[in-house]
Amino acid sequence: MNVDELAARLIAAAGARTGIEALTTSVGPFDVETAYAVQDALVADRVARGNPVVGAKLGLTSVANQKQMNVDEPIYGWLTADMALAPGEPLACARFIQPRCEPEIAFRLGTDLRGEGATAEDVLAATEAVFPAIDVLDSRYAGYSFTLPDVAADNASGAGYLVGAEGVDPAGFDLRLTGVVLSKNGELVATATGAEVLGHPAASVAWLVRALAVRGRGLSAGQVVLSGALTAAVAVQPGDVITAEFDRVGVLELICS
Repeated sequence: MNVDELAARLIAAAGARTGIEALTTSVGPFDVETAYAVQDALVADRVARGNPVVGAKLGLTSVANQKQMNVDEPIYGWLTADMALAPGEPLACARFIQPRCEPEIAFRLGTDLRGEGATAEDVLAATEAVFPAIDVLDSRYAGYSFTLPDVAADNASGAGYLVGAEGVDPAGFDLRLTGVVLSKNGELVATATGAEVLGHPAASVAWLVRALAVRGRGLSAGQVVLSGALTAAVAVQPGDVITAEFDRVGVLELICS
C-alpha cells in the first residue's frame, strides 16, 4: 500500500475542503502501523511548508468520544505551528470541511518525556503547567465516517487548537476531579470531569509516551500536549460561540466566524 498516495488523498481533501470516502473503504483495509506511517507523511508535508511540530494531541480517550466515533481505543496525532489559535482569534469555519470543538486539558512540558514505562506520575513531574484548551477537529472523511486506522492516518482529525494564556501548577489539586462545563451559544452542552480521560488526564499523556516509545520517539520540553476530549465533540458554524469552563484551570471562549 502506497503510504504517500494515501497521504496525498487526505492533503487534497483538506485543500479542497471536501470530505472523501474513508481510505479503508476506497482502497481496502490497513493496519494501525500503516495508518501512523500515513500520518507521518501528512505531518512531514506540513513541516515542509514551514509549520514545525509544536506538540501532540490524543484522541478517543473518553468513553463518550469512543462511542460517538464507534472505536474502542485511543489514538494520537501531532500539532503544528499553523494549527494554533491565539487567544481572542476567531475560528474561521470556511477553512475547514466540518469543524467540531471539544474541551481538553493541555499540558506544557518542562522537561523531555519518553519511555515505555512512563506513568501518570512521570507526566506530572515533567509538566510545567496545565491549561484550558479547545481542540478543533475536522475529519477529512465525509460525515466523520471512519475506522480507527482511518482516523489515525488523518492525524487524529486535527485541525486547530486554542490554549489559554495562563496555566496553573497541577501539583495543588487532583485533575481527575477537575470539572468542565461546555456551552454553545450560552446553552449547556455537556459536563464532565478529568476522570473521563483514561481515568486521569496525566494517564492519557502517559499512554501517549508509551505508544511513542514503541516507535522510538518521545515528547520534548516546551511541547504542548492536548490530553483528550472530556466530552463528545460539538459541531460549529459561523456565529457560534463555544465556552469551556474548567474548575481551577480556567475559562476559554472561541468565537466562530
